[in-house]
Amino acid sequence: MNEAEGSSKGLPRRAATRTAKLAALPMGYAGRKALGLGKRIGGKPAEAVLADVHQRTADQLFRTLGELKGGAMKFGQMLSVMEAALPESQAAHYRDQLTRLQDSAPPMPTGIVRGLLARDLGKDWSERLVELSEEPAASASIGQVHRGRWVDGREVAVKVQYPGSEEALRADLRQIGRLGAIGNAVVPGMDVKALVAEMQERVIEELDYPKEAEAQHVFAEAYADHPLIDVPDVVTVGPSVLVTEWVESQGSIAKVIAEGTPEERDHYGELLARFWFSAPELTGMLHADPHPGNFRVLPEGRMAVLDFGLAARLPERGLPEPMGRLIRIASTGDAEALVQGLRDVGFIRDGIKVEPQHVLDYLAPFVTPALEERFRFTRSWMREEFKRINDPKDPAYTVGLKLNLPPSYLLIHRVWLGGLGVLAQLNAEAPFREILEEHLPGFAG
Repeated sequence: MNEAEGSSKGLPRRAATRTAKLAALPMGYAGRKALGLGKRIGGKPAEAVLADVHQRTADQLFRTLGELKGGAMKFGQMLSVMEAALPESQAAHYRDQLTRLQDSAPPMPTGIVRGLLARDLGKDWSERLVELSEEPAASASIGQVHRGRWVDGREVAVKVQYPGSEEALRADLRQIGRLGAIGNAVVPGMDVKALVAEMQERVIEELDYPKEAEAQHVFAEAYADHPLIDVPDVVTVGPSVLVTEWVESQGSIAKVIAEGTPEERDHYGELLARFWFSAPELTGMLHADPHPGNFRVLPEGRMAVLDFGLAARLPERGLPEPMGRLIRIASTGDAEALVQGLRDVGFIRDGIKVEPQHVLDYLAPFVTPALEERFRFTRSWMREEFKRINDPKDPAYTVGLKLNLPPSYLLIHRVWLGGLGVLAQLNAEAPFREILEEHLPGFAG
């Protein structure tokens, strides 16, 4: 076995080991709930018991997901962008654990890294990559990044995929689908089954570094002359190694979420929104991984965009025109026209009866920000909207059960929700209506 194959030191490959760790999560949650019930019967206040259960659940969940990396950590990252939707009573316990996953993971030994470089780039790799840091500069769900210097003098980022990633990803996704109860404990109303199904469709794409390199190069060319958005270009690529230009940043957007000034929050919130909506028309692709660790703060108010493993190719080279048109109709308050438009493009199937006003209410999270010249995204707004559309007692709840989301919109829907979550974490104010008018086909009329 060579160094590149020594995956026991990188990403654990044995499905039984990973399955056992993931299976322990719901069992631990059930045990804590039972213990909590006993404490309540014994006279301990219900709120104190619930708080203790939430904190211990978060500690176990995100420690395990971070240690396992792979699909387990990716699941945690997807949950983390929805932190703003948590009830405040839970958010205090989960926030640090959730956001910790956005930037960190245990490192892979240097010996394995060098073995993968030799396998993918050739035994003479060190003649081109003339310097390589021993310690990783960053870690993510399926790989880690080392800083280096290319033979032409450029500083580079060397992303190396954890050995055994594909096997681990597939095993994780099978097991994570069984975590419905604990997932709902973290984000009430989250459809864990649907989230995992989406991950199964898309996340394996992240293993294809040549495909990621192709996407990143397209984005780099598209934003080459942008005054505020920077995408580092690709230097070279192999099956498990991706070398790109290095970006010297002052931290990720997660740092702005944690300690940014109001001005910084508004500035980077607007930049994020402009990037998410301009990219489809400029590149024909959707950057589909909106967690804050992928966006880096640069000097003079600029922002770098990283990680193009989830870059969806859009058949119409842009966001679908009906999407903008339907949001524009909804923004006028014409519920009847909205329902007819939704039927015309397949969001409401033939024979399904809906109350138009309830449909309009259900779509409020996507429409409300477009009603004002400038809209402030807040945790309280996100929380109330999320709670309302997931409350069985609210008429809007039944609408969600009746709507049909065509496959071509699934990823767009998840990215939009994730983006709203990040903007709410930032507490950012942005000219959202103007951004839609400039970049969302069909919205301006």
